Amino acid sequence: MINNMIQIDLFDYKSIILSCLNANSLKFNIKLQFKMKKVVLIFAMMVFAAFAVNAQTEQQQAPPPPPPENPNAPVITFEKIVHDYGTVKFEGDGKCEFKFTNTGKEPLILTNVRSSCGCTVPSWPREPILPGQSDVIKVEYKTNRVGTINKTITVQSNAKNNTEVLRISGQVVKDAESVTPEKPKALGEK
Repeated sequence: MINNMIQIDLFDYKSIILSCLNANSLKFNIKLQFKMKKVVLIFAMMVFAAFAVNAQTEQQQAPPPPPPENPNAPVITFEKIVHDYGTVKFEGDGKCEFKFTNTGKEPLILTNVRSSCGCTVPSWPREPILPGQSDVIKVEYKTNRVGTINKTITVQSNAKNNTEVLRISGQVVKDAESVTPEKPKALGEK
């Protein structure tokens, strides 16, 4: 019986020692796993920071140098860049022309002519303008609105001065005949 007790006691000590070892190894495993998670997280943050710094560096790089300027390129020269209608009657003539000349040494091609709003309609030559030749950009302003005219027409071409801005201005007024003046009333009259 004493033998059995000793055996039980030894067994109990073994189980206690094993359970302590398991608990310590479990604590060690938990600590190791926690440290590994920290290491992985820190590594991921460093990789993210490296990409962020690299992305900012790429944006701050200088743009490529512009292509060398062609000394023979066409040059568009306008006789006027502003057309003043002055005072125009309602539904009156809103047409004007901007004459230009190719003063360069190569053919001039107008690639796009657009206005700042739909009430101004430009029309332009689609064929190349040879050096020394002139042509016109026709503009029609719809005078069906009373008020101030202040619109722009943007001309894009293959010229050295590839973008030019033209402007129209003026005032649209109602006809004097269409506005009937009111007869002044005498005092006390209803």
